[in-house]
Amino acid sequence: MTGEQKSVILLRAIGEDAAAQVMKQLDPKEIKKLGSFMQQASHISKEEEDQVIADFKAMSARGDVQFQGREFIKNILVKALGVEQAARILDAMTRKSYPGLDALRWMDVKTIAHMVKVEHPQTVAVILAHLESDQAGQVLAALPESFRDDVALRLATMGHVQPEILQDLSDSLQETLLASKGLGVQNIGGAEVVADILVCMDKASESGIMAKITEKSQPLAEAIRALMFVFDDLVKVDDRGIQELLKEVSKEDLPLALRGANPDVRDKFFKNMSSRAAEMLKDDMESKGPVRVADVEKAQQNILKVCRKLEEEGRIVIVGAGEELV
Repeated sequence: MTGEQKSVILLRAIGEDAAAQVMKQLDPKEIKKLGSFMQQASHISKEEEDQVIADFKAMSARGDVQFQGREFIKNILVKALGVEQAARILDAMTRKSYPGLDALRWMDVKTIAHMVKVEHPQTVAVILAHLESDQAGQVLAALPESFRDDVALRLATMGHVQPEILQDLSDSLQETLLASKGLGVQNIGGAEVVADILVCMDKASESGIMAKITEKSQPLAEAIRALMFVFDDLVKVDDRGIQELLKEVSKEDLPLALRGANPDVRDKFFKNMSSRAAEMLKDDMESKGPVRVADVEKAQQNILKVCRKLEEEGRIVIVGAGEELV
């Protein structure tokens, strides 16, 4: 199991009150990651839950799970990044919270962009500075071009901002957010909803709808396809298809991608390789040491792109919901 899956199981095991206290300490990105595994946790067996708890206890006993404190964090940051950059990061970690600004981190990028496009460019620059970098980048990209350039310039040249100004901005944003909640606006559509519907349809209907969406918007079609088929779904590909896939995938992507796959998918690949090739792949996976989740996800997406290409060429068959091979 991945770290996220184990974390969700552990949160479920310790009960709602304790889990709520843990969740308060996480940032929005971490909670979103865990949220994607919450549904799966409903199907976890008692044996799997017991194993996760035992693993956690063992890690705690070894000292792998512990709180080191500010001084420890400061020391390792200084060693890794130098005094100046370490000081900036520590300052960000202990910076005063502004509820209105912090709330934006939970919001949809398009909603934020729509909200801020009527603000002064300097105000928008301050708002972007308080978002996660990937979220801020998406918001900036969604703004009108001339406005976006002005905001980017102000963001690049911005220095210190007075706490009073940040507090006023935070209060103003809170009022706006409360007002919008009162309107009862809900997100009831989107690519995820379409993907969930299409996987329940027959192949002919799905293909027809996807062809129309592709005509209108290629990026939207690709986003829906990505949501319809995830890496763990490769277990649905037959052995011949996996063998075809192995001929095409990058030798750099495969060990990385399998690091984050469930055991059934790994076994599917191993059994369709020679014993020597499978052993070499396992050695390669183990020798890489710790890897970033982002790198694993990128490798998996690269392999899924190859998989979809092979399906379009008729070289492999992907079994969808309610389908069987004959």
